[in-house]
Amino acid sequence: MNIQEYFARISYNDSHKDADLQTLTVVFQHHIQAIPFENLSMHCGETIELDLQSTYNKIVRKKRGGWCLESNHLLFWALQELGYDVCILGGNSYEPAEKAYTAEMNHILLKVVIKGNSYIVDAGFGGAYQAWEPLMLISGKDQPQIPGIFRFMEVDGTWYFEKVKRKHYIPEQSVALTNTPELGNIRKIYTFTLEPRHINDFQELNAYLQVSSDNILQKKSICSLQTTEGLYALVGWTFTEIKYNYKEDMDLMQITNLTDEEVEKTLKDKFNIVLENKLTP
Repeated sequence: MNIQEYFARISYNDSHKDADLQTLTVVFQHHIQAIPFENLSMHCGETIELDLQSTYNKIVRKKRGGWCLESNHLLFWALQELGYDVCILGGNSYEPAEKAYTAEMNHILLKVVIKGNSYIVDAGFGGAYQAWEPLMLISGKDQPQIPGIFRFMEVDGTWYFEKVKRKHYIPEQSVALTNTPELGNIRKIYTFTLEPRHINDFQELNAYLQVSSDNILQKKSICSLQTTEGLYALVGWTFTEIKYNYKEDMDLMQITNLTDEEVEKTLKDKFNIVLENKLTP
């Protein structure tokens, strides 16, 4: 594994002599704009191995993406290589249908400490809940970014991560839609504690998600990538392009339904992914 090869994969060629916040932010943005959040292996008959060399080969050499366990594990390695004080944390994601957080840890995120300040860095949530910059680990403070306003709330050692929702403008429809009845609503994302984790703590989860039929990753093939203006998302045969803050407090959302042939072409054109095995969306 080679940090220069990783840099080439994410198209990063700036100086990186200082393990500071500015370098962290730029490396992170290159990572999320080059490496899609995707679970396509599960829908191609491929097994996802949760070890660093396998993840590196898949994402860096085969130019694939990965889900949180892979993308954040690779980023963890890269930040260590660059000299950052970084550790792995475990999260429990919010299930809107259940109106509850998962009982079991099912997400991986990173904590980076720079000059005594802690930041949460998470390249593995994908979609519209992906932050674009490291977030200061501070309770109750709104942290506005291009994708929206994020914040953490801490209660008795448990941290809650959430985002303020924006309206969606869909050109084909005459009214602006929001994905909730009342505006200014909060989308809960996940909870976590500051207990340091090891990648091996997620081996069982990695295996379980690939065989359990009741999780969203089994039910839907997902590929999403952050762009300079918003994001691309391919879920099953549906391709969505979002442009953030198209109008005040409103994101432009364009949705296209694709054929099987168009799915393959879209993966190549929008996500730079060419699969070795046949995808069943």
